[in-house]
Amino acid sequence: MERNTRQRNAIRGAIAQADRPLLPQEVLDAAQREVPGLGIATVYRNLKALTADGELQAVNLPGENPRFELVGHRHHHHFQCRQCQRVFDVHACPGDLSRLAPQGFTIEDHDLTLYGRCADCAPPAQTTRRPAVASAAAPGRTHRHRG
Repeated sequence: MERNTRQRNAIRGAIAQADRPLLPQEVLDAAQREVPGLGIATVYRNLKALTADGELQAVNLPGENPRFELVGHRHHHHFQCRQCQRVFDVHACPGDLSRLAPQGFTIEDHDLTLYGRCADCAPPAQTTRRPAVASAAAPGRTHRHRG
């Protein structure tokens, strides 16, 4: 484990404050507010180290570059805005999907990504308001649901 540096703390803080998975460029933009001279190569090195240390996890969406979020989120899924491309956490899960599997198949895992427009990008009439679902503090290291 490497020592904490000003750059690493700024990167960690940028991800924690965003409360959503960030692309490396988004991490750079946010962390540069604290460390103006920070470069993209340093961000990539620190994202790799923080992931290896178990502090961050990559969020991999099909056809997209990985985004990063803090480890420790309870099981959750994601929503990707098709207009601004930002990704948000969805703290809900459809639960048991076994009836969707073909007969004789066993589901071992699932990963769900919803696509549409976020509240900032959706036309006002199409914005759906739902009560927020509280996120529990139970640690979890994966986006996938077992069982």
